[in-house]
Amino acid sequence: MSKKVAVILSGCGVYDGAEIHESVITLLRLDQRGAQVQCFAPNIAQLHVINHLTGEEMPESRNVLVESARIARGNVKDLREARAEDFDALIVPGGFGSAKNLSNFAVEGAGCTVQPDVLALTEAFAEAGKPVGLMCISPALAAKIYGPGVNCTIGTDADTAAAVTKMGGTHEECLVTDIVEDTARKLVSTPAYMLAQNISEAASGINKLVDRVLELTHENDA
Repeated sequence: MSKKVAVILSGCGVYDGAEIHESVITLLRLDQRGAQVQCFAPNIAQLHVINHLTGEEMPESRNVLVESARIARGNVKDLREARAEDFDALIVPGGFGSAKNLSNFAVEGAGCTVQPDVLALTEAFAEAGKPVGLMCISPALAAKIYGPGVNCTIGTDADTAAAVTKMGGTHEECLVTDIVEDTARKLVSTPAYMLAQNISEAASGINKLVDRVLELTHENDA
């Protein structure tokens, strides 16, 4: 039986949206494993727009859902349409969009809040005991979703790990090629481009994450 997986995108581009390599690797691996995938994104304005050539902020506004459609080839829905009961698992690629659009972690750090639609959906998956995969900077939101004691990784970055701990999470250092699993919560995380030096390194951990998330969806199969 083909599993249904929801993927939350946060725009298009590492500095102000979803990390494109991470998103595409995730979608590719899910397709290779025979999963049915639906991308979602919040229908909100980005925090800001970054020129990815110069790194400078640009004097314009872009919509997270519209920008996410670039990665999803148009096949993306408003996050408010997503229902946890319609899917077997959830995966959130990284990129600064996770810390700027899906939350305000980039600005507020440990005092951050998660965007309401994102929080509602991720909490619904958590409460239903369904597997969730978070990569790159996205695991920084784990404690806001699951509460104190959740085990996750963002790799080895000391400042980000300290923020995770301050929010009540338990941070576990992890190689780019590996994953960290909170078995009680069915949460899988991997550092991806928090550590990756190239796309192959990013893919090594992301493929493991996708594979493990899909394995977890089969635990209750008859």
